[in-house]
Amino acid sequence: MQHNGRRRDYGLGSALDVTLNEARDAAVALRRQVRAGIDPVAERRKSRKVVPSFETAARECYEALKDGWKNQNYRNWISSMENHVFPLIGRKPIDQVVSTHVVEVLTPIWLEIPDTARKILQRIGAVLDFAHIKGWREEEAALRSVRKGLPRQTDKVEHFKAMPYADIPAFMKELATASPTTGRDALRFTIYNAVRSSETRKAVWTEIDLDKAVWTIPGERMKAKETHVVPLSKPAVSILRRRWKLRTSDDGLVFSNNGEKPISDMTMTKLLRDAGIKGATVHGFRSAFTDWAAEKTDFPKEVADKALAHKLSNQVEAAYRRTDFFDKRRELMAVWAEFLGAEPYRV
Repeated sequence: MQHNGRRRDYGLGSALDVTLNEARDAAVALRRQVRAGIDPVAERRKSRKVVPSFETAARECYEALKDGWKNQNYRNWISSMENHVFPLIGRKPIDQVVSTHVVEVLTPIWLEIPDTARKILQRIGAVLDFAHIKGWREEEAALRSVRKGLPRQTDKVEHFKAMPYADIPAFMKELATASPTTGRDALRFTIYNAVRSSETRKAVWTEIDLDKAVWTIPGERMKAKETHVVPLSKPAVSILRRRWKLRTSDDGLVFSNNGEKPISDMTMTKLLRDAGIKGATVHGFRSAFTDWAAEKTDFPKEVADKALAHKLSNQVEAAYRRTDFFDKRRELMAVWAEFLGAEPYRV
């Protein structure tokens, strides 16, 4: 057929599925469209259902539902998706997401952060149901089988599992000798500073003074809601100087591939899993640091606690202990860095 002066070939289907009479009728209909100035191929494309990705559907679901939520639920909802779900299945078409994909998302966090994992399961179900209502999926969420693919959770509150501190130097050497990636840099930096993973993941260049080797984390990013000033050891500064050369802006995220979107906490957890380290968590390195400081150094417990930005539960004691032990903490972090395999030095 000719359309706009060009020859176009149109398929009418397999001869096994389309009879001769049906093919003739379809050909007549196509010729009518062409004579009317309509491109049958373009029309066919328009009629095809456009199916968004899981992330797109989730964000639309979030916008539709958030006004009915109380307190900070709306923030937790989308941040849990950004941290745990989108990195794994965010790009997958929403109509192709099945229970095995949900198990893949939940497996790394099901026992480590069980309450959050259960909430994420509910949120994924809400997204799939929303997609069904929008006509993007033929069926509603069928997630009953997901729990059968996951280990049984217990109600017992468990501490974050930690790698024994004696094993950490070998692991740090493994990270340092592998090809550098944003995730490896972030994990090494987290361990050197004994900070929470979220504090590393959301660090921005404006918080860091490379010349003074100081990282000032604002109170709104800290669990205790108080500003935390971190004395940076030499290897921690070395990581930052390498990241500085890769930066996309002077005020963007330090550990990001584009300076705007932080890596997910799963990025660092996956490095532990890939190394064959089962059970240990990124947060557990803080516990290992505590054990090491108590058993292998003469630094007072208060200095190690302050390095971890622990808030004293005893308000009277906290009122008297107003010092932040900064100089002592700088010395402690230097010794910790040496233990982890850095070249010996003292401040």
